[in-house]
Amino acid sequence: MAILRFKALELVDQRQPLTVASNGERRSDSFGKNVFNLDAMRATMPGEYFKKLQGAIKVGSPVERSVADAVASAMKTWAMAKGATHYTHWFQPLTGATAEKHDSFFDLNSDGRPIENFKGSALVQQEPDASSFPNGGIRNTFEARGYTAWDPTSPAFIIETAGAKTLCIPTIFVAYTGEALDYKAPLLKSLASLEKAAVDVCQYFDKDVNRVHTTLGIEQEYFLVDRALYNARPDLVMTGRTLFGHAPAKGQQLDDHYFGSIPARVHAYMLEYEEEANKLGIPLRTRHNEVAPHQFECAPTFEDANLAVDHNQLLMDIMERVADKHNFKVLLHEKPFAGVNGSGKHNNWAMSTDTGVNLLAPGRRPKENLQFLAFFITTIKAVDRYADLLRASIASASNDHRLGANEAPPAIMSVFVGSMLDSVLDELERTAKVPLDKGDNIYLKLGIDKIPAILLDNTDRNRTSPFAFTGNKFEFRAVGSSANCSSAMTTLNTIVAEQLIDFKTSVDALIEQGKKKEVAIVEVLREYVISSRKIRFEGNGYSDEWKEEAAKRGMANIPTTPLALDALVEQEATLLFERHQIFSHVELHARHEILLEDYIKKIQIESRVMGDLAINHIIPTAVAYQTKLVNNIRGLRELGLDDENSEVTVNTIKAMSRHISTIKKQVDEMVNARKVANKIDDTRERAIAYCDTVKAHFDTIRRSVDKLELMVADEDWPLVKYRELLFRH
Repeated sequence: MAILRFKALELVDQRQPLTVASNGERRSDSFGKNVFNLDAMRATMPGEYFKKLQGAIKVGSPVERSVADAVASAMKTWAMAKGATHYTHWFQPLTGATAEKHDSFFDLNSDGRPIENFKGSALVQQEPDASSFPNGGIRNTFEARGYTAWDPTSPAFIIETAGAKTLCIPTIFVAYTGEALDYKAPLLKSLASLEKAAVDVCQYFDKDVNRVHTTLGIEQEYFLVDRALYNARPDLVMTGRTLFGHAPAKGQQLDDHYFGSIPARVHAYMLEYEEEANKLGIPLRTRHNEVAPHQFECAPTFEDANLAVDHNQLLMDIMERVADKHNFKVLLHEKPFAGVNGSGKHNNWAMSTDTGVNLLAPGRRPKENLQFLAFFITTIKAVDRYADLLRASIASASNDHRLGANEAPPAIMSVFVGSMLDSVLDELERTAKVPLDKGDNIYLKLGIDKIPAILLDNTDRNRTSPFAFTGNKFEFRAVGSSANCSSAMTTLNTIVAEQLIDFKTSVDALIEQGKKKEVAIVEVLREYVISSRKIRFEGNGYSDEWKEEAAKRGMANIPTTPLALDALVEQEATLLFERHQIFSHVELHARHEILLEDYIKKIQIESRVMGDLAINHIIPTAVAYQTKLVNNIRGLRELGLDDENSEVTVNTIKAMSRHISTIKKQVDEMVNARKVANKIDDTRERAIAYCDTVKAHFDTIRRSVDKLELMVADEDWPLVKYRELLFRH
């Protein structure tokens, strides 16, 4: 292992930045060139079918068979002109990655003659094997059939891998019996539910609003390490994170990496993955160094939420493929290194109308601000009411390592709105019961007129908040860097839709009692402000004081995934998702089972890798170095040179022995705990056992291994060290 480490370091020192060829095109000219977008459709489809397709997409109605045939023909012509030979339904199963099964355009006609063929039936539906994907008991292993179904709201695109080009068609993935087996289908349902609820509320303010679409901007954080160093760390290869590693003398304490000059090799890598993303219609605009050494971030402009999620999944794949070309490995794990910042995927979420209004942006007129307050306060109320569900939506084994550590928000769901808006809500709570006389300016008397002035330059963010308002959107910061954002967005869309429906019901009831519409709206909002006060927090979410304060407020603090996931199968959640037709009872319980199994498997893998490294690499290295020290002392004594230096060496040998003993004892106990846990039939109880009894040994084993790293000679240590992973590039 030590030889592999030093060979890897030699390779790193020989690396040079790759030259990224430019074709001279402006980004705006090449944007979306490999996407079957509106321009490509217009150029290849008959006009009447193009209009029918756009109409179906706009109103969300099924695509007619004749239209599907026309789209398929045009798509095949376009794709083959660009060199594509195969097509695939590109879907997002519950593995967390994307999946695809390639079929060739090549076919034989009835006469046995070779042709290129792609019919509407192949576009609309494909039949991949469903038995091997996570299904939570929905499918038996002998029941293989599953269906992918075309999502016409997300355009097809061409991916090139090793010179081969494939047409990728975004789809949902469902079981033969109709249950969703993916992330996209529930997301689409939640978007439709939110749109209907939001349009109904918008009618109070603007009768011309017919559509509301959810917008999303996803910031992607990631680490880069050299590929040779990565391959010399079995824990990185197998688990995506370093299970051992002593903190280097210099980490992120100087803040000198943040927004600093981008290293040359990294810059070349960024240029290439940005160019690839640009061709696929992913509107990346931002790149920069993040806080931790060799941590970076990229971010796109806002898009429709469904497309934004598809693009983020595609982006992660592009980043990994391009990284290999540049001799890097991109680490998307939430906490690949202990002691420095983890990586998140901040979801910037808002709602916009077909009249061009951002419903979470304050306006210039009082009526616009009342509309803003309606959606702003209703969202806060939804988060307060369903905080545990939001926590469950971002729960995973990898995100547990990050939450509450080094700039990640805590597991407590709270909302930051900023001091100015906080005072607006306090004002609304105080003045909403002020008597109104005929002729009074309602907006002025209720303080709503003050919002534009109060909000001037109020764009600061609380980086310790998991859910923060940032001027014209909410930023869900607790989502993990490796996650499929659909899970968090499906939950957020659904709970806000539910609260908007309740809001309208309450307002309508007051109007029926004879109250003026504006007064009724403010009365309900005031009630929401009062009842959701506990969820608002403006202070330091990292502090122990906040944990104590949150407990006093009755807020949940659930730091581990097995317990956080309980919220998914509580009766309130089941009724909520069934009411909005997002998940059936069967689908919801299946997802709970899948997420628990995923947690168990990932902790199990980490445990096995940790045991292997500790027993087969770390302990033999430490014992071998101990033998060197013993031989050194023996030689000194034979020469009559036994002095105080020998005593220091003896103490080192004793300390190493204690750490070796601790490692062996803890690994044995961890293995036994794993055996016990594996015999537990109930998945939830088994996951809790892995969390409480298997994972409980990780820190103790790591502490002793990291101490040995400081004692063993550098030339003998088998694992690439943190200073090399984070600073050699």
